[in-house]
Amino acid sequence: MPKQQVNTSIFDFHGRPPLGKALPLSLQHVLAMIAGVITPPIIVAGVVGASVEERLLLIQIAVLASGVSTLFQLYGAWKFGARLPAIFGVGFAYVPTLVAVGGQYGLAGILGAQLIGGICMMVVGYFIQYIRHLFPPVVAGTVVLVIGLSLYDIAVRYMAGSGNVEAPGFGEPINWLVALVTLATVLVASQFGRGVVKLSAIIVGMVVGYTLSLLLGMVSFDAVADAGWVAVPRFMPFELEFHTSAIIAMVIICVINSVQTIGDLSATTVGGMNRELKTRELTGGLLGNGLTTTLSAFFGALPTATFSQNVGIVAMTRVISRFVLALAGGFMLLAGLSPKFGALVTTIPYPVLGGATVIVFGMITMTGIKLLIKDELSARNMTIVGLALALSLGISQVPEAIAQLPEWIQSVIGGSPIVVAAITAFTLNLVLPRVSLADEEREREQMARADEESNCSTTQDREAAADSHRQEGSAGKASNS
Repeated sequence: MPKQQVNTSIFDFHGRPPLGKALPLSLQHVLAMIAGVITPPIIVAGVVGASVEERLLLIQIAVLASGVSTLFQLYGAWKFGARLPAIFGVGFAYVPTLVAVGGQYGLAGILGAQLIGGICMMVVGYFIQYIRHLFPPVVAGTVVLVIGLSLYDIAVRYMAGSGNVEAPGFGEPINWLVALVTLATVLVASQFGRGVVKLSAIIVGMVVGYTLSLLLGMVSFDAVADAGWVAVPRFMPFELEFHTSAIIAMVIICVINSVQTIGDLSATTVGGMNRELKTRELTGGLLGNGLTTTLSAFFGALPTATFSQNVGIVAMTRVISRFVLALAGGFMLLAGLSPKFGALVTTIPYPVLGGATVIVFGMITMTGIKLLIKDELSARNMTIVGLALALSLGISQVPEAIAQLPEWIQSVIGGSPIVVAAITAFTLNLVLPRVSLADEEREREQMARADEESNCSTTQDREAAADSHRQEGSAGKASNS
């Protein structure tokens, strides 16, 4: 009996390619997400006044939670888990709300509100099968489009040297040199490379950029030397407190993040698998994300979400093998259990990350456009997309415009154009009359016919008036005779 052939395709979700081929493809996912994973706990630690030990713990558990949530989503359990080629981890979209809550109630207030927010996210996941029709391509595509557009400033900040424009050396020529060399390498590898080199263009660019950074003295290994080899997470390292205003703010951002998850998962299936997102996959993704967010609160990890930059990598390379992404989740898991490994990954300079990911963010934008054109570009749909873009990007560029609004509103929409876009697109899709291109064409034809009839009536009236005038003239002449 012939031996069954093993599926080794990297373009099949169930494919299991050789380790040598899968390794570079998975590493580029890790390198693309690592800065986004460690930045939220760093920011939150500064806001709540955490000690050095607490700061390191928050970073470690964030990396560990990202690995666990990714593996959980890839393989799933019962109805939980999207079982799609998507990367999940501690999300950046929550940062404005976390900062607002943390500044008032501390880390305990954040984790307590997060617990309730995660439960609400699971409720949304359960009922999404009944309200899926409320998120057509025009809504999901708008969210994905704004996700891509909102990431550009992050990429440019990284290219200039830091996520903070006030950081020392920000914008120096040496940073741009490294970033542009990295970007150029990614472009060359993706457009002129062959085989694994073409598919691993992101990591090829990062290796070249990292090597150049080493030669220029931009890499420091001090954090690696100081980090321990193994650290096991503890249950309830921080207390949980429950405050009404904090819970409301967190529940709102968790529900809004569910819309972003819909957009990211839709972009994954459309961009990487060339098909629409199934309701079962969406339900599992939201349920799984809610569960990991809830459980993370007990270990000190911040809320989890989909990683849009990794969605862009999937759309760019079409590599959807679960084994490849599981390796990435395994690396994150290892980094979370070994602070030294995690510290090594964090030595990658910001310009290298920015140069490698700016093209990925562009792919996310194009995936959003691809989603939008799946639906017809009627005047109604263009109004929805245009207004959502205008309000979301406008408010994000002028945050002072909402400075007089209540703090909880500012904390929800102030730092994330994705939230404004999601609310706007969702609401307009509900309230605007559903007029298709065919309806618009019929309306124009009716207007044209009405104009023709009006013109005909006017012409007939003019002719009748002229005839009457001529008859009156003839009668007058006869009378004078």
